[in-house]
Amino acid sequence: MKILVCMSVVPDTTTKINFTDNNTKLNTAGIQYIINPYDELSLTKALEITEKSGSTVTIVNVGLADADVVIRKALAIGANDAIRVNADPTDGQYVAEQIAEIAKAGAYDMILTGRESIDYNGGQVAGLLAQLLDIPSVNVCTKMDVIDGKAHFERDIDGGRETIITELPVIASAQKDLCEPRIPNMKGIMAARTKPLTVVEPKVIEGYSVYSQFESPVAKQAVQLFDSQNAAQLIEKLRETKVI
Repeated sequence: MKILVCMSVVPDTTTKINFTDNNTKLNTAGIQYIINPYDELSLTKALEITEKSGSTVTIVNVGLADADVVIRKALAIGANDAIRVNADPTDGQYVAEQIAEIAKAGAYDMILTGRESIDYNGGQVAGLLAQLLDIPSVNVCTKMDVIDGKAHFERDIDGGRETIITELPVIASAQKDLCEPRIPNMKGIMAARTKPLTVVEPKVIEGYSVYSQFESPVAKQAVQLFDSQNAAQLIEKLRETKVI
């Protein structure tokens, strides 16, 4: 069995985000990049499945050369090889169409994504891939397995939990609680240096959308402290802000 894991490279959550070009582009200067945490869960689960079945795991990323360092970390965690589509993605549709080309050529049995990337929080790629490839998809999974040639999933729904069994090939996205992410060890880091990382040119498609403007969240007000002996002042402030 062959598993394709779709991986985004995103800014570290501790990174201070700024914008440039009149707030139309992310200012990448000084940003530390990491594997998208939800994609890291899908990678770990793919490795767990392959350890039982003897399958292979391939990473696919749509991005530029600065993503290679992060892709190598995914290889160090245990993926067999990686493919990078050499493009600066414009939106989820563009990413899905590029990955669909890789998926068609590789004839993968499972395609795993994270539920969303933590930078744009679009949550689009899994569903778009399913449409482009005309195969089933199961979103926000908290359990995944392959038993007797069929994919088994569980996911939380309103008021309960849903179990889904489907034929392969299938697309699924990872939700938190799926598994514990793995940390690469020294052996994996050394092995990652020689694992194949293939760079391919993107399929030529028109952009579907353009980011017109970004805005930072409104800055939070400074904390106000009140003396414990002056409850009346605290109550008055809570009334002013309509808390009470």
